[in-house]
Amino acid sequence: MHLYPIKFVPIPKETIWGGNKLESLLSKDFPTNKKIGESWEISGVKDNISLVANGHLKGESLNKLIDKFGSRLLGHKLYEKFGNEFPLLIKFIDADDALSIQVHPDDKLAKKRHNSFGKTEMWYVIDAEKDANLIVGFNQRVDQKLYQQKLKEGNLEDILNTEQVKNGSCYFIPAGRVHAIGKGILLAEIQQNSDITYRMYDWNRVDQQGKSRELHTEMAVDAIDYSLEEEYATPYTSEINKTTSLAQCDYFTTNHLVFDLEIMRDYSLLDSFIIYICLEGEFEICYNNLDRTLVKKGESFLIPAELNNLSLKPKTQASCLEVYI
Repeated sequence: MHLYPIKFVPIPKETIWGGNKLESLLSKDFPTNKKIGESWEISGVKDNISLVANGHLKGESLNKLIDKFGSRLLGHKLYEKFGNEFPLLIKFIDADDALSIQVHPDDKLAKKRHNSFGKTEMWYVIDAEKDANLIVGFNQRVDQKLYQQKLKEGNLEDILNTEQVKNGSCYFIPAGRVHAIGKGILLAEIQQNSDITYRMYDWNRVDQQGKSRELHTEMAVDAIDYSLEEEYATPYTSEINKTTSLAQCDYFTTNHLVFDLEIMRDYSLLDSFIIYICLEGEFEICYNNLDRTLVKKGESFLIPAELNNLSLKPKTQASCLEVYI
C-alpha cells in the first residue's frame, strides 16, 4: 500500500485563556463560541491520538499507521527506539490571555514520577499583538531558596525573565526552564510526546465556577533548572530559498524555510519522518515524480520516512517549519 503526505484532523482544546485566532488566522474549523486555546495537529498522546484526514488512509489513527507501516513511516532507527509511540506532539497555541507560569520535567524525572517522556519544546511566534511578551527563564542568579521565598511572597515575577516578542520570534525551551506564553500571542509548538506540566502560578485566576486551577508547586521545585542564560531567544536570519536552522537537540531538529521558487529536499540520509507546518502562503509537496499534495497556511503534514526525495513548489511566496529527528 502506498504512503503519501498525511494530514490529520486537528484536535481542539478549550482553555481558560484561549481565543479565536486559530479560526480567524489559521482557518481552523472550530466552534467560534468557545475559547479554543490549542489545536493539536499531530498527536500520539494517550486519549488524544490523531486521525488521518486525507487520502485512502482517512479515519486511521496515528498509532494504527505506525503498527501497519512501522519503519516505512517513522524511519528504521526511530521505529526501533519508539515502537508505536509517536515521539513528537505538534500544536498551535492561541493565548488570548496569559498562560500559567510553568515548568516541565526532564526524561529522568518524568520517567520516575509519571512513567512518561519529559518535555523539551520550542516555540515559533506566528502572530504577536503590539507589546506582547512572554516569560522564559530567570533574570538573575536564583537558587531553590530564593525561588521558594518569592513564590511564597507572591513576587515570583521579580526573578523571571520577560521578553517582548514579534512575528517570527523563536524560543527553545529545554525541560526544566520556567516559562509562560503571554497574552496576544499565536505560536507553533514542537515538543516531545508528553502532556506533563507543573503549574507554579496562575495569576490568581478562577473559572466560571469560581475554582482556581490546580498548582503543582511542590513537584516543580525539583524540576526547575535554576541556571541563568545570557540569551533566551534563538537568533536567526532567514534567507529566501535557503534552509535556516532554528533548533537542534536530541528530540527534534527544526528548520525555517521561506521560498518563492521550487526547492528540492533530499532526505535519503536522514532515516526519519518529516513534518511540515505551513506558516504563510501555500505550496505543493511533489513526490514519486507525479503525485502532489497542496499545503495551506495553518496546516501540518507528516511526510513518511520512505518519501525521501521531494520538491516543494510555492503558489506564491510560502514559509514553513520543517521538523524531523
